[in-house]
Amino acid sequence: MRLRNKIVLVTGAGKGIGRAIALGMADEGADVIVNYNTDKEGAEQVVAQIAGKGGRAVAVQANISRPDDIVAMFRTIREQFGRLDAIVNNAGLTGWTGLFETTVEKWDTVMETNLRGTFFCSLEAAKMMRDSGGGSIVNVSTNCAELGVKNLVAYASSKGGIHAMTKQLAVELAPYRIRVNTFAPGPTLVDRNTNDDPDYARTWGEMVPLARVAAPEEMVGPAVFLASDDSSYMTGQIFYVDGGWTVSGRIPSEYFASAATKNAAGGSH
Repeated sequence: MRLRNKIVLVTGAGKGIGRAIALGMADEGADVIVNYNTDKEGAEQVVAQIAGKGGRAVAVQANISRPDDIVAMFRTIREQFGRLDAIVNNAGLTGWTGLFETTVEKWDTVMETNLRGTFFCSLEAAKMMRDSGGGSIVNVSTNCAELGVKNLVAYASSKGGIHAMTKQLAVELAPYRIRVNTFAPGPTLVDRNTNDDPDYARTWGEMVPLARVAAPEEMVGPAVFLASDDSSYMTGQIFYVDGGWTVSGRIPSEYFASAATKNAAGGSH
């Protein structure tokens, strides 16, 4: 087990990719802090599933767009675990909106969660890792930060900011033996995406060179690799787990238009 006796925090771990990563970390021997914002039931299900396999996990609520919530979450981690070996910054918002309909509120909501939240979670994690001799910060991005796409300007900008932040933090934190890397999933079959398009798998499968979308579980390998000593000489790196989508760059334009329209009334999700 590559993460035996390690303490790992996964943000946004109640569902989707975060859920799969939390379960995968536990399968590799880690004790897991399962962060959630609103999906308490989902987080508790993850904790119960890990416990059912003999692992240790706790659910901790925190809205990472709120700095006070972040500080409180890390206080809980210190009290219950004493240290932190790795964090997976997975929590994020898409924030679909047409370019000319982008409001200050929409922009700030996406940036506060995706970019600011990731930074301050990383900062608090780094403080704990510095005190214990090192660790790994793993950011989850998107290949939309590599390719220009419609109706996702705030989302893509926030994730592009994470790419720049990854490089900066890698340099800043290297003296403390803290590594910082990012992987960017491509089209993945999670509820958020199928809610936007019930035919998501077919729509996006036709765009991807491997001719299919990813399962959330296919993001576990990259996350475990970056959190573990298997990547001990890697820092400041960004790579794509996307079936080759960033190589081909094909985009279903009608999908982006319909998703922006569907989400306009309901806000970010």
